[in-house]
Amino acid sequence: MNANEPILLTYRAPWNWQQFHDHFQLRAIAGQERLEAQGYWRSFRLDGISGWFGVRALPDQQALALHHGPSAKACLPALIRRVRRMFDLDADPAGIAAHFAEDQLLAPLLARNPGLRLLTAFDPFEQAVRAIVGQQVTVKAAVTISGRLLNRLGEPLLDAPAGIDRLFPTPAAIAAANLDGIGMPGKRVQTLQHFAALVADGTLRLDITQGSADLIERLCALPGIGPWTAEYIALRAFGDADAFPASDLGLLKAPIWGAGGINARQLQAQAEAWRPWRAYAAAHLWHNYSGG
Repeated sequence: MNANEPILLTYRAPWNWQQFHDHFQLRAIAGQERLEAQGYWRSFRLDGISGWFGVRALPDQQALALHHGPSAKACLPALIRRVRRMFDLDADPAGIAAHFAEDQLLAPLLARNPGLRLLTAFDPFEQAVRAIVGQQVTVKAAVTISGRLLNRLGEPLLDAPAGIDRLFPTPAAIAAANLDGIGMPGKRVQTLQHFAALVADGTLRLDITQGSADLIERLCALPGIGPWTAEYIALRAFGDADAFPASDLGLLKAPIWGAGGINARQLQAQAEAWRPWRAYAAAHLWHNYSGG
């Protein structure tokens, strides 16, 4: 298979490209990611290989077309697995909908937006960095700071399409860098660099092989990382279907709760009924919060 021949990645309908487009429109980092009306392109590192890939939505085929550069051939099975996870192509929407069918709060949201999936990052370390950077700032500010990290510390990717020719910084690069003027408070810089150093030397494993609760516990043990950040990493970095950042503002202020919203303890209790699909409940609450 040559690099120009797309690979079809099928899914079970419904699946909503617009959900992903809207997400990337707010969060794509220039130089690493490029968004089009029906496609998304980015650089990547995987299994020691650097390269690029792109996907195009093919709604008439219930599939995404995966394009990739020549270097990706050496890690193609792993790349396909990552992309399938990134776009949640292996979900069972009918089974998830059935679980929420009797829930008076969520059933109407699923009926309104049946194709919502979990938006999962391609690279867990990158997502963790972006979650730490995003603590107590707007999405726009977090993207700006992440872009500064890319421009300062990211390596160039040769022979890549225009707009995706830089690689996200490695853990070692972030850990060792002078981040003066990056736009974050000093304590958050310390949190980020301590985290990156632990990942770089292998002390901290970013995986959920022992379950997401184990990862969340290990992350919360680090200075500057609390439950929201840890839960958000579990959800966004690994697509854990039951991760649930109950203190997230968008979940607490979703219109479904009425003008007064809900507090984190109340939401945590409410979410018990949504197991083992709490992350999908979060996806619908976030969509509700953003006006969907």
